[in-house]
Parts: sequence; structure tokens; C-alpha cells
Amino acid sequence: MTAWIVLSSIALLLILLVHGRIAPAPLFAGLASCYYLFGLLDQKAWLASYTNPALAMLVMLLLVSLVIERSPILERVSDKLLRGSPVGAVMRFTSITALFSAFLNNTAVVGALLGVVTKQRHHPASLLLIPLSFAAIAGGVTTLVGTSTNLVVSSLMVNAGMSPLGMFDPAWVGVPVALVCIVVLAFSVRLLPRHSANSREAQQAYFLEARVEHTSSLIGRSIEQNSLRNLEGLFLLEIMRDGRLISPVAPAEVIEVGDVLIFTGEIDKMSALQRFDGLQVFGVEADALLRSNLLEVVVSSQSELANKTLREVDFRTMFDAGVVGIRRGEKRLTGQLGRVPLHVGDSLLLAVGPDFANHRNIDRNFHLVGGTVRPRLTPMQSRLTLTAFAAVIALSGLEILPLFTGLLLLLAGLVLSGLLTLAEMRRRFPFDLVLTIGSSLAIAQVLDSSGAAELMTGALRMLYDGHGVIGAFIGIYLLTVILTELVTNNAAAALAFPIALSTARAFDADPMPFIMAVMYGASAGFLIPFGYQTHLMVYSPGRYRMLDFVRVGLPVSIAYGATVLLLVPVFFPFAR
Repeated sequence: MTAWIVLSSIALLLILLVHGRIAPAPLFAGLASCYYLFGLLDQKAWLASYTNPALAMLVMLLLVSLVIERSPILERVSDKLLRGSPVGAVMRFTSITALFSAFLNNTAVVGALLGVVTKQRHHPASLLLIPLSFAAIAGGVTTLVGTSTNLVVSSLMVNAGMSPLGMFDPAWVGVPVALVCIVVLAFSVRLLPRHSANSREAQQAYFLEARVEHTSSLIGRSIEQNSLRNLEGLFLLEIMRDGRLISPVAPAEVIEVGDVLIFTGEIDKMSALQRFDGLQVFGVEADALLRSNLLEVVVSSQSELANKTLREVDFRTMFDAGVVGIRRGEKRLTGQLGRVPLHVGDSLLLAVGPDFANHRNIDRNFHLVGGTVRPRLTPMQSRLTLTAFAAVIALSGLEILPLFTGLLLLLAGLVLSGLLTLAEMRRRFPFDLVLTIGSSLAIAQVLDSSGAAELMTGALRMLYDGHGVIGAFIGIYLLTVILTELVTNNAAAALAFPIALSTARAFDADPMPFIMAVMYGASAGFLIPFGYQTHLMVYSPGRYRMLDFVRVGLPVSIAYGATVLLLVPVFFPFAR
């Protein structure tokens, strides 16, 4: 009975995660707390999940990345690689991305390269941004520290009484997987959209709302008389008046006080509204706001703005910036922008004030496209930091210095040198990630101890009856892939791990091939843009549709899966 209750609770968790209204962290923490309150999890095991050594290493790795991501080396190297034909550019660019992602947090790598790709003029950004995200994932599976999922699996192995993964244990299969994905990406370029800077899609990328004040000379005159039809690069899309929407707008439509004019157009042409008096853009006079510096940002996965409107959070006070426009993939947002709930991955065009860079909540809420509010590392600082990080990785790989100790020493050195401050560590501390992963580890223990994992194993055996251990191995991989497409990668690993371990026991096989199937499967999220944070980072800047991810992600996912399923049994045999 207990096993069925646990399975039912897991099913409810998955439904809520897919629904997306509640963030993963409170869902996982809530379920783990319920297990403790109902006696399915003892206090020591529950609290130990949040102090797991692998989780501590992940936190230190993310904090070290806060400094490394400020190094200009990624931008300098990448710009040179983007020249030449699209196929060659994608192959070179994804190779260097995968290399950096093998040792750095893939979110930091994509964040650092996002601006480089969107600002370069060699190729349309839409040809490069999906390959950037996919390559970051593929590179992450090559080392223990390449992605948080690998560290989660390693911690689950320790909890199960096994030895943890070594630094380069994932490389035996991970490196061939990354190389295969890079080749497939290079030859999938023709499947990606080409959004040139002068295309109509680009011209309709952003939307801007301007309220007509009672002092405006526009009042009482028609659209045509006010020359609102002759704005270069801007188009008056619709008018909000007394709660109703006027769309399309006729040339003879007369402007009234309080009208909200909604424009769509190019970033560089927004300043055309300065010539009209009495227009307010997000509560500020248009001429004052549009003289500000324009900056493009992407709402991050850690942002507190998700599912909230600009008016609810008092955006201008919060960031000293006004929202000039919002873009969500290629989707056209209509109506008043101040009332549009923001989503993770939305691109916002900001007119920033002089105090914007001094706000301490910028990095947590946004990925800046083509810029940073924090000072870049000097060439000397960059060399020293990267050399020290490389030394920590090398010493850990050679088993001279434990990774935990090396990261702790490096973190202390960065703080003492002033490159990383305690205030910055507090602002960027990954609380949500710690809560999600720690709770996932606790839930995984309950899945195993309650017998729920054995029930799932029995269902898998029935499904793959007659196909033996190979069929079960493939089933575990596919189950993990489905979970990672629907929920977070770390959650997929934590939920699939006890099932994999139970399956290995049922077949009296070595658990390692099943565990590696979980580890690689949990990083195989290529089909749905909303399932992985780096996909969301490139979704709006690339002006993609979901179909674009499916079109390119499907061949990559097939190639990735085939390579994993072929090579894991070779390097991690089923025989004990």
C-alpha cells in the first residue's frame, strides 16, 4: 500500500511540474517534507540530503563560475570561429562550446556567448543559438563537473553504498556522444530558420506601449493627421481604449486622452516617438525614456519576475529601468505590456537609468545579451583564474587533491583576492537548486525504501518481457529521457536512479550500465525548449518556434541516444 501511495504522489508531482504554475523547488521540498511528516523518511536522512558532499561541490562550482564567466576569453575565441560557411562555423563554434561546458557550468557558458552570437554579423543568430545550447549540454556529459546532473548521480551512488564517479569516468561515452552531436548539429544547419536583421520578423520583434496624456497635441486628431502611419521602422498595431482593444487601427481613428498606443518595430527606431509630446512609455515621458541606454536582457530561470506582470513588481523602481518591449520566441504579444505575465526566457528591451548597474538583483533576474553590469576580468586576472581552475580539475583527475578540497581552496582564493565578494555570493547563491536537488535525493530514498521503485521495475520487466537485460537497459534510458523532457534534468536523474538500481538487482546485473543510462538520459533534453534553462536563454533571442527545437532536436536526440546505448555496455558491462 505504501509503495502505491508513493507512486501516486510522484505522479501528482509530475503533473504539477508539467503544468508549470508552481516552481520545482517548492514542489520537491513540499513532497520531501510530507514524506518526513508521514514517517516515510527519518529526520537524519532528510537533512543529510541537503548536506550531500556532491551537492556542496556543485554549489562551490557555481560560485566559482561567477568569476570565470566574467573572463573575456570565451568571446574572443568564439568571434574568430564564427567566420566562414555556416556548416564550418557551427562545427567550430559548437566544438569550443562543448569544450568549455565540460568544465564550466553550461548556463554560464551560454550566458557568456549569447551576446557574442547575437551581435556578430557573420551569420544570422538563429543559425547558431540552438547549436550553442545543444553543444553546451553535449559537452556537459563528458566530465563529472560538466553538468549538475552528473554530480547528482554521483551523490546518489554514494547514498546507495557505491563509490562516487571519478572526474573523467563519464568521458568514455561522453566524448564520443559530444562529437557525434557536433557533427549532426553542423549538418542540421539547413533545418534552422534564417532571421536576418532586415526581415519583417525582426521588425516585429518588440512591442511598445505609449499612453496619451491630457497635455498631448495628438488628442482630437486622427492617426493620419498625426502622421502615425509614417513612422520609419515602427507600426501602430492597436489601441487600448477604456478596456477595449481597437485592432486593426484605421487611418481615420481619432486619438483620445488616455489611449494606450501599441507599436511594434525595430529597436533602433523606437526613438521616433520622441517627437510626439505628451506620450508616456511605462509611466515616463517617451522622449526622456528613449534617450536612455537601450539594453536587451533575457529573464533567467532564477528570476522572481516569472509569472508576474511589470505592474505587480513595480519594475521601474525595482531596476531603475523601463520596459520598452517584450519578445517571447516569435510570438506576438498584444495588449498592454504592463499587464503581460512574464515567463522565463522572455527577452525584454530595457531603457536603463543611471542607477541600473548598481542594483544588486540584476544578475539573479536577467541574462544580459551583449553586456554585463559587472566589470570584466583583466587579462592577468583571467589567466590566473582559469589557470587555477584548470589546476584544480587536473589535480582531481589525477587523484592528487580531492575536488571538494580544490574548489574550497579556489573559492577562498577568489574571495581573498576580491574577485568574488561575500555580497555577490549571497545574491547569486543557488537556493532553488539546493532545495530541488536536496529534496530530489530525499525523494529518491523513499522511492527505494518504500518498494515503489520495485513496482516500477516490475512494470518495466513486463513491458520488455523477452528482451532481457538489454531491453530493460533501453527502457531505463527511455524512461529517463521522457522524465527530463517533462521535468528538470536533476529531478529526472533522482527519480529514475532508484528504478535503475532496482532493475539491475532484478536481473542480477552490474548496476553501472543502468546508472550511466540514467546519467546520460537525464541530459538528453533536446526536443522541448521549456525543459532546459539554456534552451530558454536562446529561445527569444533566436526568435524560435517550438517546431524549430523539434526539427533540429530530433536528429540530435536520436544520434545521442544511439551512441549512448551502443557504447555504455562496451565500457560498463552488464556482467558483475
